[in-house]
Amino acid sequence: MNKYLLLFSLILLNVSCKNEKKEIVKPTEETPNLLTIATKIHEKVLTIDTHNDINIKNFTDSLNYTQELDNQVNLPKMKKGGLDVSWFIVYTGQGELNKEGYDNAYKNAISKFNAIHKLTNELAPNEIELATTSKDVKEIHKKGKKVAMIGIENGYPIGTDISRVKEFYDLGARYMSLSHNGHSQLCDSNTGEEDNVWLHNGVSKLGEKVITEMNKWGMMIDVSHPSKEAMRDMIRLSKAPIIASHSSARALCNHSRNLDDEQLKWLKQNGGVVQTVAFGTYVNSEKNKKFNDATKSILNEIASDHNFKIIPWSDVRKMEKEAREIYFNKYTEIRKLAKPRMKEVYNIAKPVDVSDFVNHIDYLVNKIGINHVGISSDFDGGGGVEGWNDASETLNVTIELVKRGYTEEEIAKLWGENLLRVLDEVQKIAKEIQQL
Repeated sequence: MNKYLLLFSLILLNVSCKNEKKEIVKPTEETPNLLTIATKIHEKVLTIDTHNDINIKNFTDSLNYTQELDNQVNLPKMKKGGLDVSWFIVYTGQGELNKEGYDNAYKNAISKFNAIHKLTNELAPNEIELATTSKDVKEIHKKGKKVAMIGIENGYPIGTDISRVKEFYDLGARYMSLSHNGHSQLCDSNTGEEDNVWLHNGVSKLGEKVITEMNKWGMMIDVSHPSKEAMRDMIRLSKAPIIASHSSARALCNHSRNLDDEQLKWLKQNGGVVQTVAFGTYVNSEKNKKFNDATKSILNEIASDHNFKIIPWSDVRKMEKEAREIYFNKYTEIRKLAKPRMKEVYNIAKPVDVSDFVNHIDYLVNKIGINHVGISSDFDGGGGVEGWNDASETLNVTIELVKRGYTEEEIAKLWGENLLRVLDEVQKIAKEIQQL
């Protein structure tokens, strides 16, 4: 979900005191075995996070993922937290539906593909490799390396050229959503719920052709951002199972980015998997808003002391690129200055945390079964909850799962086996289609 502009727009909604890290569970005399048990399971199972955004500025010779950067996912953080597989995202924001817009989106997508390849081929080939199949994932993991996979967020860069599906597949992409925030040329977005204005009433004719191509080459269809009607169409049109790469349960948090019970039923019948997302706004909107309102008060106070004004994202979006970067850098400084005072926020409100997140996993497992649920963070795209604010804290999710009675087998399914099962099925069907 460069998504840095989107990240900024979400920061104000999803500030979660990233510097005030708290252990969800600490070993005590009363629970001496919990951490030990969880750690053993965590080290044994394959842990996959299906949605981590990237900024190409972090893929240079001087600044890259081999270093302990300020972002949420990099190699040091993955190693510390025991995160084995990161799906790096080729994200493009929605623009105009014309040739200029498509060309710019395509260039942006290629730059992100190139950045990921540079990481695995040049910057850290001894530490991380690119995988395109479940077999690759397991073999790379056995070598003791981290695993990179690639997903596409928004099919907008396809433009009107469906041959780009195969091109992106050849570059390593193994899932793609057909829209993001705003209707694309391929399908409607969930954002249409805001004004009940739709462009296609589901999937467009061009989108139907793209779905056919995705089935043919073995690319999973991601329904996390498309509208409910678009999801209905995708399941009807697809010959293979689908995924929701980063969505949670709408029954627990009424946000259009989450899946309602009817959608969950469709997904189960389709044989797909929903990757529960640790994004505060999608986990508990009310709790998240209360905490963010308390945080904003302190941020505005500090900003005022430094002659800086925090303005609405709608105004920032109108700035020229250079001005936006200057503004964002200053805003980041203000957040760092606010760190010593963040404890004040906890006296007023609590942030959305790992327990709230796992509530969604519980709900989804009870609703559609353990075989159709997975885990994602949306790190570096606005995601993160207290206790799992970056990859270094990944163990805390396993601790909470153990705490709630999930077995090692069940935890293995949630952390990656379910997702890899869908990938295998999608690729198997692709081979059958290609032989016709």
